[in-house]
Amino acid sequence: MTTPTDNPRMPDFEALADKALSGGILSREEALGILRAADAELPALLAAAWRVRRHFHGNKVKVHVLMNAKRGACAEDCGFCAQSSKATKELEPYKLESADQIVKEAEMAHQRGAWKFCIVTATRGPSDADLDVLCDAVRRIKASVPIRVCTSLGLLTVPRAKRLAEAGVDRFNHNLESSERFFPEVCTTHSWKDRIDTLRTAKAAGMELCSGGIVGMGETSEDVADLALAVRELGVSSIPVNFLMESWSGTPKAATSAPSTPAYCLKVLCLFRLLNPDKDIRAAAGREEKLGALQPMALYAANSIFTDGYLNTPGQGVEADLKMIRDLGFETVQEAAQAQMTA
Repeated sequence: MTTPTDNPRMPDFEALADKALSGGILSREEALGILRAADAELPALLAAAWRVRRHFHGNKVKVHVLMNAKRGACAEDCGFCAQSSKATKELEPYKLESADQIVKEAEMAHQRGAWKFCIVTATRGPSDADLDVLCDAVRRIKASVPIRVCTSLGLLTVPRAKRLAEAGVDRFNHNLESSERFFPEVCTTHSWKDRIDTLRTAKAAGMELCSGGIVGMGETSEDVADLALAVRELGVSSIPVNFLMESWSGTPKAATSAPSTPAYCLKVLCLFRLLNPDKDIRAAAGREEKLGALQPMALYAANSIFTDGYLNTPGQGVEADLKMIRDLGFETVQEAAQAQMTA
């Protein structure tokens, strides 16, 4: 179950915020206390997470735009993915987009106010031919578009990681998805260690790391806590927290998952903030569906969102996202930079 039984004893959230701000690391028991807190305690938990988020990120929000540059026909059997070999929902696959198209999408992302442009491909790992196109596109983006670039391309070898770093890729994404214990329930065509190895390879090549996971696949609160602790130990710079959408039928996990409540999803975001106080925490795929009316509250823990949709599903739209940010009294990193330039 992803929504645990309420803990009758209220954790001292302010003490946990103090610990995070002073450089301490929450214990596994403290992490579980956050996830098991009663829903009525959510305002106090969000207030503690906001203290930490404000200290490191102020009222700024980093907006990311995804490009699904190569869709479908993936041989991996990841149970959450609509593009995997186990998915039953029909998606029209397409080969890798041209470098021209990738550059064009990056330009459009910048025009929408994005801080980072994320290039994603459905594959076990990039071929040398795909890397030729991707590296050409990244070099051209870095030369002409004022935007940071992240790539999510599956498993990496050392030579391929070096090529990406030399082309100018700022950050490499490879989500751990869940805990080491639960990962075999998610995927069998590669291992959790394979993902750890790829992240270490990307970091050794000089790229920042982006790695998070998905909540709502049938994992326990212990699995969520262990995932949060694992990404902290890896020293990742950015942590996307995704929420499995039951409405997106066609994946094995969507058929067998235990639905997460909006309150539980917010507790997860608070946990990742308090365990990784200075990192970018992103309320990622599923935030609109799973958080519902509580969606704006996510920004009191998270300092980053995707806008203009996800890999295979639409979001609420750029204008709605920007309005949500502004209505809370926040501003995007891009807006803040532009204001400084004109001041």
